[in-house]
Amino acid sequence: MTTTTRLIAVIMCCGLAPLAMAQPDPRENFDRWDTNRDGVLSREELPEGVRGNFNRLDANSDGDVSRDEHDEFVRRFVRPNQTPPRRGPMIPDTVTAMRDLSYAGTDHPRQRLDLFVPKKPASEKLPLVVFIHGGGWLNGDKAGGAGRVLPYVRTGEFVGASLGYRLSGDATWPAQIHDCKAAIRWLRGNASTYGIDPERIAVMGSSAGGHLVAMLGTSGEVESLEGSLGDFPGLSSRVTCVVDFFGPTNLLTMGDFPSSIDHNAATSPESKLLGGAVLEHKDAAREASPQTYVTGDDAPTLILHGTADRVVPYDQSVQFDKALQGAGVESLFISIEGGGHGGFEGEETEARVRAFLDRHLRGQEVEISTEPITAR
Repeated sequence: MTTTTRLIAVIMCCGLAPLAMAQPDPRENFDRWDTNRDGVLSREELPEGVRGNFNRLDANSDGDVSRDEHDEFVRRFVRPNQTPPRRGPMIPDTVTAMRDLSYAGTDHPRQRLDLFVPKKPASEKLPLVVFIHGGGWLNGDKAGGAGRVLPYVRTGEFVGASLGYRLSGDATWPAQIHDCKAAIRWLRGNASTYGIDPERIAVMGSSAGGHLVAMLGTSGEVESLEGSLGDFPGLSSRVTCVVDFFGPTNLLTMGDFPSSIDHNAATSPESKLLGGAVLEHKDAAREASPQTYVTGDDAPTLILHGTADRVVPYDQSVQFDKALQGAGVESLFISIEGGGHGGFEGEETEARVRAFLDRHLRGQEVEISTEPITAR
């Protein structure tokens, strides 16, 4: 096989067909493949024919492919003057989208949120569903969150938001939770402007985003995690309920189980979040773990985690669920049998999430099964 032939094979395998063949812009593959809309690609989310190139795409070897890593790989095969693809899903005509709203009173581009409001709301004040993206606290952005909240917003029964936050390359812990709490306070402080009921706020997130929403659910009154950002420091950052998709919950035990990442290494996402190797910063790791703050007044929580997750160990959610239930908190834990690090969304998963939101945001008496779901 010649060098040229090998290059063409790589291009075709990665969905990077030559432009002369009139294929879709290969940069759009990221949004197509990011099925759980957490802003990164897991190995399981890649088409089977592409998975052999996962390690090449995952340039920093953190177990996920960020948009930047994907686009950098693609950039070698795309004409410089080609129009970049649209980021995020199409906004329906029934929804008003407000982008890049500053919630922290700063000019930092990560301290922004996108807000989605139905043009014909079902009532004067609607519950709010907030999505927080993943990416190991070092990658990802809020763009993909629109796809997670729009299904609720287009019904007219919810307002949606997608949050950005400072990544570990910008600032170490607790900057990330300070940002998320400032965003919740901003949304609460501006509730009347956007038709939001400030007493009905749900948060959902995947992977690192799952960690942050779990932290919001358990640390409502932890002063050291509040920070002082934004115009509403006196408002509560408490949330009504939490949907945690496979988020880390105890950073000290991440390395105790088989994983594609050495979580205790100084180069791991957790160590970069803390500013040093996890086991050399045990106090910081404990302070950055949602499980540390579990008390009886925490928000009801729905947890979904794949049993074959090789990035965030399945046991993280097992232990978090036990801690919540032991404290008397409503915790519903759904195992995704054979599921990896995301990529297992489907009708049954979405139906249970919606039922959970209906129960806690809309006061509906609905049954929510915790029977395992088999990954697709």
